[in-house]
Amino acid sequence: MLPIVSITLFLPLLGALLIMGLRKAPAQLVHGIGILTSGLTLAGAIWMWSRGVADTGFAQVEQIDWMPAIGAAYRVGVDGISLPLVVLSALLFFVTFIYSAKVRERPHAYVVLMLLLETAAIGTFTALDAILFYVFFEVSLVSMYFMIAGWGHEDRQRAALMFFIYTLLGSLPLLLAILGLYLGSDPHTFDIRVWIADPPLTGTAAMLALIAMLFTFAVKTPVFPFHTWLPAAHVQAPAAGSVILAGVMLKFGTYGLIRFALQMTPASFHQAGVIVLIFGVFSALYGAFAALAQNDLKRLIAYTSVNHMGYIIIGVAIAALATDPAIRAIALDGSILQMISHGLVTGALFFAVGMLQDRANTREMDRFGGLLKLTPILGWSFVLAAFASLGLPGLAHFPAEFQIFLATLRVEPAAIIVILGIVITAGLYLKAINQVFLGETNTKWQGMPDLSMRELFTLVPLLLLIVIIGVGPAWLLNVIHKTTIALPF
Repeated sequence: MLPIVSITLFLPLLGALLIMGLRKAPAQLVHGIGILTSGLTLAGAIWMWSRGVADTGFAQVEQIDWMPAIGAAYRVGVDGISLPLVVLSALLFFVTFIYSAKVRERPHAYVVLMLLLETAAIGTFTALDAILFYVFFEVSLVSMYFMIAGWGHEDRQRAALMFFIYTLLGSLPLLLAILGLYLGSDPHTFDIRVWIADPPLTGTAAMLALIAMLFTFAVKTPVFPFHTWLPAAHVQAPAAGSVILAGVMLKFGTYGLIRFALQMTPASFHQAGVIVLIFGVFSALYGAFAALAQNDLKRLIAYTSVNHMGYIIIGVAIAALATDPAIRAIALDGSILQMISHGLVTGALFFAVGMLQDRANTREMDRFGGLLKLTPILGWSFVLAAFASLGLPGLAHFPAEFQIFLATLRVEPAAIIVILGIVITAGLYLKAINQVFLGETNTKWQGMPDLSMRELFTLVPLLLLIVIIGVGPAWLLNVIHKTTIALPF
């Protein structure tokens, strides 16, 4: 059988190597290679989707001996948790390459870094060996650091350094947890499937491993108070970097929380579930209130990411606390669907703000006004994505958040106070829409062009999926639920 997972995983790396060998190629050709490579990677991800997932465990598994003496191997595969994230990543990278075709500053390095980052992202979601997971997890940090530092805005060096230090130091406890899980397994192995089927640690050792993993993934998600690197990174990153950071890389944290913390230390997570739930509730409310105070559109969206990632943390914590497998599956279904919808919605919002900044060279909301008359396609695109972000029924966030809140009411009703975050999010986005797109038109922006074809090809796929998932999420939830209902704890 064709190793489609490995082909999809390493296609971007091959594209990067090709570009590195074409040092004198014009920018147009370099971007063309990037778009073609990411398009083929998306086709590979869709092919993986067509093959489906197994009723239990992992499907499409590919394995090659790597370091057999220590039980490490090249192992990749997917289940209902990881497969949707692979497709989301491939889609976001594809539209990001389309949007980035305008980049003329060091295009070779830009496209190479983006392709390396795509391989790292898909590798993180498909790795079934803990060492392989950690390698991809760390490589992504390097690529994003250079993206922010090289093509970001005025204070990019400081933001890139903060991002790198926070996330690098934050990932070290995960390495210790991986070593603990390895030493606890008998025979010793780094096979994630074995650790899930038979958690190797118990008692105090399992709790210590859980604490280490929670710290790493709290920084990566990020959860309050480990979030301080995120607004700076988003504001200073180029628009394409913000899309990938929010749409793909933040999911490393929540995916790791499910794959490692929940599945490998389920008993300890059950004991610590209320504490994780409190962090999730506080993070969601804090993100909403902090976003309400912003005048910079990009910083506003960055804080709403803290809010929405908080909902995902709540769903995972509820799954850990639930004793009924059906309730656990509902909470996880909502959390994983929220990961997908957040990637689409926040990706669309960051693209729209990037397009606005390309035209006005500012993101300050009080400097705009009446842009809906000048740029109706851009304006309505932002409005649609903003309404999705505030949880409007019929758009992608609603079915995800509804399941999270439903499971929360069944397990820990007091935590439903987090629903206040939706009210605040609605207020802040209505304020943003009013200031930027409604009211009197600022004469300074007369003649501002609407979206180009390149920008339409970037935004439209995301907006269509936001509506499709909001109206009929069953096609996606069926894949997710196939795995979540069969979890072995």
